Amino acid sequence: MKSKYLTLTIIVLFIGLISCGGSDDSDDSIEIVLPSELSVVITVVGADSSNPNGDGSGQIECVATAKNTSKFVYAFVNGVEVISVDGKENHTYIDKGTNNFTINITALNSNDQAISISKTVKVFVNDDMQLVWSDEFDTNGAPDAAKWDYDLGDGCPNICGWGNNEKEYYTNRSDNVIVENGVLKIIAKKEDYEGSQYTSTRMLTKGKFEFTYAKVEVRAKLPEGGGTWPAIWMLGANIDSVGWPGCGEIDIMEHVGNNQGTVSSALHTPSSSGNTINKGEQYIDDVSSEYHVYSVDWMPKKIIFSVDDVVHYTYNPLVKNSSNWPFTGDQFLILNIAMGGGFGGNIDPGFIESTMEIDYVRVYQK
Repeated sequence: MKSKYLTLTIIVLFIGLISCGGSDDSDDSIEIVLPSELSVVITVVGADSSNPNGDGSGQIECVATAKNTSKFVYAFVNGVEVISVDGKENHTYIDKGTNNFTINITALNSNDQAISISKTVKVFVNDDMQLVWSDEFDTNGAPDAAKWDYDLGDGCPNICGWGNNEKEYYTNRSDNVIVENGVLKIIAKKEDYEGSQYTSTRMLTKGKFEFTYAKVEVRAKLPEGGGTWPAIWMLGANIDSVGWPGCGEIDIMEHVGNNQGTVSSALHTPSSSGNTINKGEQYIDDVSSEYHVYSVDWMPKKIIFSVDDVVHYTYNPLVKNSSNWPFTGDQFLILNIAMGGGFGGNIDPGFIESTMEIDYVRVYQK
């Protein structure tokens, strides 16, 4: 046993001597040069002595320079990063009014070692928004197939009851959805159909019109009756890849016939979904007899909900991340009347039929 350990010790010592001797003869270290002298010039488009914060377009032009740098990374809003190889990058803000915006700029070398600076710029964004998509429902008959598709059935076998224990079966029949005299009518009915006791319609713009950041206005008259649950809402277009609530949900308007007159808005995110804490409401006594304009103003930093320009909820988390702010990509529109379910509640046994009438759907962007 002693001789075995003695031999091993000699070998280890010999290897150690070779290793040490080699280090004396050569130097394999590589000098890594860090980025330095990072500077950024930001120009607000249209800025002059009369308009020091720009021409209202919200556009800025950035030029970053640095030594020993292979790329630059700009973080404009919500942590969303944009890579620029030449240091040049343009951005457009859409938050209305005059606001201060902080931009974080990082310069990286080929080993991704970095230096960063922050710049604050004051930008004026005017209130002028352009109508980019609408449906005025001017043609009688079925809704425009170029603009609308449908969710059909009762959600089975994948999500029976559409995830909310709803009682309706969605169709695209004229019995449940039709355009007449400039008005879209979504009609919820009590009838035996495909194993369900109620029918209705859920129509959506998925795959036909999807958008990021906008003001949406829907002029509507709501159905009534215990158990009715009309909604005007939006889902992230990436729902098929990330699921719900990772895609983000923006509920522009929800109304419950069991709580007649109270209209609510809500947001569903990974940090708060289902019975979300992110919601607001207001009471309007004639929601089923008169038209009202239900709106959301979805901006990069906040989301504002209103009825007839009366704001009832603003969502603006101080620190935004993928958990509480999945609202950085495209969403699509949904219009429907659900029956019962976890939010709609008990359905009045005397319920026969009720209609949501929609005069128009309009989407504005800068």
